[in-house]
Amino acid sequence: MSIQDPIARALSTPQDAGFMGGYLEALSLVERLHRLLLDVIKDEFERVGVLEINAVQAMLLFNIGDNEVTAGELKSRGYYQGSNVSYNLKKLVEMGYMHHQRCEIDRRSVRVKLTDQGRKVRDVVTDLFERHAEGLQSRGVLGHEGLENITSSLKRVERYWTDQIRYIY
Repeated sequence: MSIQDPIARALSTPQDAGFMGGYLEALSLVERLHRLLLDVIKDEFERVGVLEINAVQAMLLFNIGDNEVTAGELKSRGYYQGSNVSYNLKKLVEMGYMHHQRCEIDRRSVRVKLTDQGRKVRDVVTDLFERHAEGLQSRGVLGHEGLENITSSLKRVERYWTDQIRYIY
């Protein structure tokens, strides 16, 4: 049985084909957008001459921001598809982008925060995202209302999927 067989079966009736086809297209788009985001970040870092850091590491630094967090907190946020968060955190500490220290209460837990060098990388990503937000708006690609609709819809899908995981057992 090929991977197409279940999809073909799901699309076999006209009423299912419309919604199921749209759902599969949306899933594919989310996946492509995530990969494309990482490519955009990689290209920006090549443009500014920061070559020792990859896009996933840059997103880690961006998402940590001014906070002090544990590796577990970063993993649970789930931004790092296909990456080893612990490995990337270790590399970022070794390269001087982050400080780390054992938690006083739970010695097994390590907390991390950005160094000045890490904040500079975070600022590059922030500037990139600010340019993109301005470009999307000024070129009429996406307005405030459209962005609210997308965000609201994606949050509902996230809640639905979370419920599916939570109530599977």
